Amino acid sequence: MELRLGPLLRYVDDTRATVWVETSAPCEVEVLGHRGRTWSVHGHHYALILIEGLTPDSETPYEVRLDGELHWPLPDSEFGPSVIRTPRADGTFRLTFGSCRRSAPFDEQGFKEFGPDALVALAERMAAGTEEPPDAILLLGDQVYADDPSDAVLEKLRAAHGGRQGSEVADEIGNYEEYTWLYDDAWLTPAVRWLFSTVPLCMLLDDHDLRDDWNTSLTWRRWVTSQPWWHDRVVGAYASYWVYQHLGNLSPEQLDRDATYRAMLSIEDDDERTAYLDSFAWTADEDPASTRWSFYRDFGDASRGVRLVAVDSRCSRHLEPGDRAMVDAHEWEWVRRHIVEASRPIHHLLLASTLPFLLAPGLHHLEGWDEAVSSGAWGARGARIGERIRQGMDLEHWASFRRSFDDVTDLLAAVVAAEDPPASILMLSGDVHCSYLAEARLLGVDHPGTAIRQLTMSPFRNPVPRHIQWANHLLDKRWMTTLLHKLARAAGVRDVAADWRITHGPWFGNGAMTVTLSGEDWSVEVDHAELRDERQLLDRTLTYGRLDSPSKRLMS
Repeated sequence: MELRLGPLLRYVDDTRATVWVETSAPCEVEVLGHRGRTWSVHGHHYALILIEGLTPDSETPYEVRLDGELHWPLPDSEFGPSVIRTPRADGTFRLTFGSCRRSAPFDEQGFKEFGPDALVALAERMAAGTEEPPDAILLLGDQVYADDPSDAVLEKLRAAHGGRQGSEVADEIGNYEEYTWLYDDAWLTPAVRWLFSTVPLCMLLDDHDLRDDWNTSLTWRRWVTSQPWWHDRVVGAYASYWVYQHLGNLSPEQLDRDATYRAMLSIEDDDERTAYLDSFAWTADEDPASTRWSFYRDFGDASRGVRLVAVDSRCSRHLEPGDRAMVDAHEWEWVRRHIVEASRPIHHLLLASTLPFLLAPGLHHLEGWDEAVSSGAWGARGARIGERIRQGMDLEHWASFRRSFDDVTDLLAAVVAAEDPPASILMLSGDVHCSYLAEARLLGVDHPGTAIRQLTMSPFRNPVPRHIQWANHLLDKRWMTTLLHKLARAAGVRDVAADWRITHGPWFGNGAMTVTLSGEDWSVEVDHAELRDERQLLDRTLTYGRLDSPSKRLMS
């Protein structure tokens, strides 16, 4: 009997927590005296243990036992015990976030190609006790790279499927079993394994969890769904994402209402349970309204708390020309309801999407122009060229779904116009392999008491080549922004109801960003990973925010 993967600490509130594990065989899992049997799909065994009766504002070390035998912590661990920290009594909340983490060895070649790992560096800093730990970590997509796996996973693929050589997807992940290899590769790094065992995790999926450019356009989707390998690939992607990532996003109450989770616990036959999950996964792709990957979490005091709303900007897209939407009507109604009609006051709103809402203004105009041209603004030939540019340059952010961008600005206007608006709206994103901060204001509505900021952080470990860095700097030039704005207007693209500017960045190194919220105050810490004396460390690049008053800033 082995603890194959985990423990992952997922949901935590004042008195409860959930811990996720994968084991090598069916067994009873015990954490802090709370027990549960594993359930199995595709020959793999999982459990999500609900722990109750924790003390508010406390730190509780825990162990994991399988059939009564101790399996965690590992006897040779360099790190301290895994702990469950319940929310602080003073209401302060710290969230660390980022995206895009490649798996690669920590050797000379690995560091040369991918640089130091920001999550390993974060774990090292936490273990050293040199800074207050985050209360949660938000992983904003591309935790695994199904279309570009590591050399270690490639070796397994080639050994298992030598006959698949020559296929377009010979070196890509093809099914559920192969997805499990990706998670082993990504999450068994000792420092990351300990980090994930002791800080609550929230997760969203992005394109590389399935394939680059996932749902970029209707043209792309028609091509990919016609491929003979698509069925097994998409079933493996959605089924494994539900098990490894999405399930732990849910609160105990949401778990009780989740039909798929109830089926995993109630179906007795392993094959029938697997068939149920695979059918769920296939339907999730065929009919996005059949499930929901967006989720929300509440943190802090119920009377003046923090709400994180994580928006799925990949799976629920509507791609019909002339009616394109980053988030379809069904999903967007849910987003609005859990923000505008929230059952508790929101003092700080964290609005998360794997893809940034606000890009560099030049890139924003370029994506607006490309969407218009791809939709026929400059004729059929222009539409074909626009589609090639969109796929070639990955022009598929919120700016390239202009109707959805307007939905976001309308939502923000409704939030700041409320009787008791939040002190901050912080939009958290990743994906673009650089980090930056942007200050924004809405046009046509005053919001002096609500700060609106775009905070973008990626990668954890996957830096971009120099030529892409140069392209980003070029698009940020004022003359280029002006030129692209005129180009977009010439294609009939109207301006949006917001104005913004990038105030810090872009930076292109591996890193992580942390938001701290306390009372009226908010601040942002930007850290980048460095390799020093063979150690992976985080160095503070910037501290920025509102402390005590809107005009008070910290800079470093």
